[in-house]
Amino acid sequence: MVEQAELLENRYNKSRSPQQNFSVSTQHYAFAVSAFVRLLKEYDREEYEFTLRETRTYEIIDDVKNLRSEIGILYVNDFNEKVIHKFLREEKLTFHSLFVAKPHVFISSTNPLANRQSVTLADLNPFPYLSYEQGDFNSFYFSEEILSTLSRPKNIRVSDRATLFNLLIGLNGYTISTGVISHKLNSKEIIAVPLEVNENIHVGYITHKNVTNSTLANIYIQYLKENIEEELTLL
Repeated sequence: MVEQAELLENRYNKSRSPQQNFSVSTQHYAFAVSAFVRLLKEYDREEYEFTLRETRTYEIIDDVKNLRSEIGILYVNDFNEKVIHKFLREEKLTFHSLFVAKPHVFISSTNPLANRQSVTLADLNPFPYLSYEQGDFNSFYFSEEILSTLSRPKNIRVSDRATLFNLLIGLNGYTISTGVISHKLNSKEIIAVPLEVNENIHVGYITHKNVTNSTLANIYIQYLKENIEEELTLL
């Protein structure tokens, strides 16, 4: 890949190239962080200014629209795709597919459901449901979790992934996601169990139609795809 060759060449010519900036805004996906880590390790420069924002759905769209981030990572499904794609069209943004996943729940390895081959929504009722709060844009369509309209007896909203994982462990809670978890970055205390629902989660990245991807963006996207492919084999 040409971009990767350029990146490796720059590692040995650090004084010749000016400091570069690169920013990504994403929903709370460990694979996005893993690709970011790999990019920085390969970049290996004395000076750089990179930004990784794990943030709310609307803010991801707004960041890419206003060029605060070159790449945004989010999901669509049958429930929200018309609304999300309408926002993207209006803001001159393009959605590029990364993968389609069947829903899983993230739970603690000590959760009573941890040894199940799969779980149902009824199985999950006794446990606290964890989700990411969306601030002023708290519409169901902007929820980071599918099935956001369902009523649950125990609900906890959080703003960051570390807190969510701590509560999964400390309270035997659960959240719904793709099942793709970075095994290199996350402990074995969090596991993914298939959820028995007739849904799909379509994860992709968004870019601005009027902006050509930088070399760093193209390499990051390639690392994203490679990391996701590797993690999907472990499901």
